[in-house]
Amino acid sequence: MEATGRTVLYVCSVLLILTEVSCQLIHIDPLVSHVIEGESLLLSVETHFPLDKADIQGTWSYTMISGTKSRMLVTFTKENVITDMTYGDHLVFRESNLSLEIKNLKRDDEGDYHLSLNIKLHNQTGSIIKEEKTVLVTVDVPVSNPVIEKSPSYAVIEDKANVTWTCSVEKGTRVKFKWFRDNVALGASDRYHFSQDSATLLISPVRKEDKGSYHCVASNPVTAGQHSRAVELIVYYGPYNLEVNSGQGLRTGEVFTINPGEPVFFECQADSNPPNSYVWISKSSNGTDIIAEGPLLEVRSYKLAQAEEYLCRAFNNVTQKQDEAQFTLVVASLGTGKEKHTQEGSSVSPLAITVCSLFAIGFMVLFFLRRTCHPKRVLMSIYNKPFSEQKRPHRSGHEDAKEDFGIYEFVSIPGKMESAQASCRSLARLESIQDMHTTIYDVIRHVPETPSHSLLK
Repeated sequence: MEATGRTVLYVCSVLLILTEVSCQLIHIDPLVSHVIEGESLLLSVETHFPLDKADIQGTWSYTMISGTKSRMLVTFTKENVITDMTYGDHLVFRESNLSLEIKNLKRDDEGDYHLSLNIKLHNQTGSIIKEEKTVLVTVDVPVSNPVIEKSPSYAVIEDKANVTWTCSVEKGTRVKFKWFRDNVALGASDRYHFSQDSATLLISPVRKEDKGSYHCVASNPVTAGQHSRAVELIVYYGPYNLEVNSGQGLRTGEVFTINPGEPVFFECQADSNPPNSYVWISKSSNGTDIIAEGPLLEVRSYKLAQAEEYLCRAFNNVTQKQDEAQFTLVVASLGTGKEKHTQEGSSVSPLAITVCSLFAIGFMVLFFLRRTCHPKRVLMSIYNKPFSEQKRPHRSGHEDAKEDFGIYEFVSIPGKMESAQASCRSLARLESIQDMHTTIYDVIRHVPETPSHSLLK
């Protein structure tokens, strides 16, 4: 400690001589202290020099936050300590580290506490280092549970009323308030107006979206937060989003189509508080008739003409607002349930059906051509003709050869035909063409003993 103190003294002395800037030989942390009323506070000082190697002279003073009043609390040197006797045991000065303890703090003790210290180092003649520190001390009373109030206390009508919320506490200083609706924090807007400390919230005018559960939270520097009980705000509104629905028939926009003789039920719904009263009206060229009351309507199609128009009217008795929804009911055959299901939504699209149909037709055409135009079938049709027709001269040079008998396969036709493989049409006409240059090979699986008689049979 002594070596460290000497180093600090040396560095501070050099800084003081060269720059005339004092290094920090004392430190106080924190510079702002929040204290609960009635508790004690120690303004602890850390000295970065050995007290026995320097002469000191200093004071602890107090100034109110308003700055209107200042007092000298303690005056001290290394040998003597003088405390303002009006404070008595309220103040305790600790000579070992120059700290000041304040006991049983009161609201009047709130303010700035200032330490001024002159330091004369023993190894420096004539040089005095001056140190000053200020600590802000606030004294607060913990916040009690807040109480929430609403004015008016009854339910209100949207767009016709304002609501004022008030949050208050019995105890607490420097209290800050926050407001929540359904546990979501609220902020200022064109309809939400807060007082300076946010203790009051004005909603003007009230609307449907303002309904919900409200509560406030109170806090201060020594209290994390106290929650009030929740209060419900009931708002009368509507009707909104009126619509007519039915589980029967087929709906297209505002037109419902049902099968003849099929009963149909309609339901009229709207967002409203309190619930709406509903009436059902039938419209015709002769005028309108009220046919039912309540949210449900049953219509029997056998009593209808081809198409009729209906209207559902919703009315809120409190807000004095109403809304209407008009629709048309058409009686037409929708087919069986299976057909209806296919109309409403089939998993097979028309495009898929068309593609599958074309594919099937193409396959059938290819199969027919294969069976009709197969080369072997054409040649076999030649063999089944009378022997006289088969024995036509040709230029192959195999008229009387036994190996000419058997099943013939056409390989190629040079000359006029350009393709390497004969078409089915060419094979069919093979027996009628006398001067065609052809090459024919046979595959003899079995040669009868009397081939001439075999062919004649």
